[in-house]
Amino acid sequence: MAGGKIRVLIVDDSALVRQILTEILNKDPGIEVVGSATDPYAAREKIKRLNPDVLTLDVEMPRMDGLTFLSNLMRLRPMPVVMVSSLTEQGAGVTLQALELGAVDFVTKPKVDLAHRLDDYALEIREKVRIAAGARVQERRSGPAVVTKPIAPVGEKYSADVILQRGNTPRHFKTTESIIAIGASTGGTEAIKEVLIRMPLNCPGIVITQHIPEAFSGPFARRMDSIAAIAVCEARDGQQVLTGHAYIAPGDRHLMVVRDGARYVCRLNDGPPVNRHRPSVDVLFRSVAANAGMNAVGAILTGMGDDGAQGMKEMHDAGAPTIAQDEQTSVVWGMPGQAVKLGGVDKIMPLETIPAQLMRFAEERFR
Repeated sequence: MAGGKIRVLIVDDSALVRQILTEILNKDPGIEVVGSATDPYAAREKIKRLNPDVLTLDVEMPRMDGLTFLSNLMRLRPMPVVMVSSLTEQGAGVTLQALELGAVDFVTKPKVDLAHRLDDYALEIREKVRIAAGARVQERRSGPAVVTKPIAPVGEKYSADVILQRGNTPRHFKTTESIIAIGASTGGTEAIKEVLIRMPLNCPGIVITQHIPEAFSGPFARRMDSIAAIAVCEARDGQQVLTGHAYIAPGDRHLMVVRDGARYVCRLNDGPPVNRHRPSVDVLFRSVAANAGMNAVGAILTGMGDDGAQGMKEMHDAGAPTIAQDEQTSVVWGMPGQAVKLGGVDKIMPLETIPAQLMRFAEERFR
């Protein structure tokens, strides 16, 4: 970062979008737009010549689409990339693929007809560019084999008669027993995927808050459901939390867990943002601390800021075992680092070891 400024290259086929992004980013004294490109071929040459610290990349472009370019970039020259995406169902799917390929984060396309909101948009994209500049970017790694869901007749539940990898007889949790709560932000969609695809069918019910736009949470939940052995869905108000199921907070709604007799139930609300976020990890964790106490297990994964840190401390103080993803495997060690600083974390672990520890903690509660 020459002169202490973050050097940004903008890749977008729209001249208007390039102009808006350039003006927004150049108004930040710590950021400098060093160039722009209309397509991936021009971008490739400018990356070599300008050596930017961060790339903003449009999803849809002529000559080569953004995903193909991103895949090649992460293979040949891994660098921080912030995707520029449309808030549509198709845009959500493509953006989630981009995060799988190694993009650090994404922002929505700026809309000139919403000029009164451009100030908020400017703050968001500047912050995400700053975070991306300091993020840990690695070449795409091949993860564990994707689990194929067992085929069951309509109306039947998936079988939970499986043996955990370490060979123990599986523990089948009741709804009155353990519950797992997970929170994440930047880099979290991939971190959550790595956790969910390793969870066995007999795991306790899992409730998840990921900072994500409203248009993206449904496609994200469906994507997770298609690759994990457990059932994954976008949480609905009043939905019972069941063993072998995961519930993801809808974008723009807080997710909480409450007790309803012997059951844990999802509650959604439209309250004001907490720590600038809705859904907020703190809201979820605090509800779990109050309503599940020591019957819960918590994990806070990669993410910028401090949302969830105080809530994890409250879970910890209520007797719940807690885990933070370690700095080395986090894209951004903001939220986990703050939770550790507050003293609310029992174990700091690499991402790939967290699922097994979540199960160990849950089983220890009810031996």
